[in-house]
Amino acid sequence: MPYALADGVRLFCAEVGEGLPLLFVHEWGGDHRSWDPQLRCFARRYRSIAFSARGYPPSDVPTQLSAYSQPRAVDDIKAVLDHLGIARAHVCGLSMGAYATLLFGLTYPERALSITVAGGGYGSGADREQFRAGNIETAERLEREGMGPVADTYARNPTRVQFLRKDPVGWQEFQDRLAQGSAIGRALTLRGVQLTRPSFYDLEAGLERCGVPVLILVGDEDDPAVEPSLFLKRKIPGAGLAVFPNSGHTINLEEPELFNRALLDFLTAVDAGRWPRRRARV
Repeated sequence: MPYALADGVRLFCAEVGEGLPLLFVHEWGGDHRSWDPQLRCFARRYRSIAFSARGYPPSDVPTQLSAYSQPRAVDDIKAVLDHLGIARAHVCGLSMGAYATLLFGLTYPERALSITVAGGGYGSGADREQFRAGNIETAERLEREGMGPVADTYARNPTRVQFLRKDPVGWQEFQDRLAQGSAIGRALTLRGVQLTRPSFYDLEAGLERCGVPVLILVGDEDDPAVEPSLFLKRKIPGAGLAVFPNSGHTINLEEPELFNRALLDFLTAVDAGRWPRRRARV
């Protein structure tokens, strides 16, 4: 069945291909369809899976704030793997999904073959209060105005215009899908998940102990994610960092070929046992 069950909430799963499992976790502005360019690429070599988070149809949309939290988002990844009978998987997340993916790797390292953190870390640094205020404002607009007006503004923010400039057709598809989402699901996700998640800098001790292979991907014009990405690189012994030039936040859609190549090279190295851990000396 295409639905996993997590504490009574149904999570829609899309699955293609065969091989080692590779699970994709979407951002706040997307859903399982955000990973279409990756599913088309990686289904050739991997059992490739994408799911829609709670609050994102066709997954269920709980209407209680208590159904949404960062720990629940992490456990939803585990619930999808459990439903599909997968003991260990490569897990790749973007933005909100990157947070959940990183915390999944720290919480359930025995379930992760590797983790990829793309565009992660918003609200981790000096922008934390601005991030919180912006999320509260967006949640209130969603509750007051619905998805349409918010989608138009959100899709044109300073880290999204790169996508619009490079690929107007792809950007329009992104904006249209965003406008069709659940306003209540997105607002509750902001209030329950985004506003309560820790800063990357709060995770320092766990990052230094992390034994999972990690790939960090970030666009060089994705300003709120650049410094947190550098922090992850410095703290995680088995982390590699790739920076995409002239690129914003939605890098898996904005630069799908670069994204897929970087991810494929990483997965190939991990699968071959050749992804290194940093040492004090050679």
